[in-house]
Amino acid sequence: MESSFAILAEPNRRTILRLLASSERSVGEIEQSLGMPQTSVSKHLRVLREAGFVEARVEAQRRVYRLRPEPLMEVDAWLEPFRRFWTVHVDALERHLDKMELASRKGKKR
Repeated sequence: MESSFAILAEPNRRTILRLLASSERSVGEIEQSLGMPQTSVSKHLRVLREAGFVEARVEAQRRVYRLRPEPLMEVDAWLEPFRRFWTVHVDALERHLDKMELASRKGKKR
């Protein structure tokens, strides 16, 4: 698990994963989206591939990458016990915002 978090700690890798979450992409498409040199994108993709987060297939002269959900599911499962901490705070924020909205409506009626 520690290696997964170390891999996900790098912002460009997280961005690559977000891009691949919506669709498969070639190295060139990822490079264009990130505005990074091809060598840097390839290094990040290699790390993600070796860790199992992505997989590649050859399509003509290019490699097309896609997300592999299993490692992310493992991270999600590890985070599950901690969700109660932020769920309580999000629920409290929602209640507070509802009260503010109700008070605002009452103030406008007068």
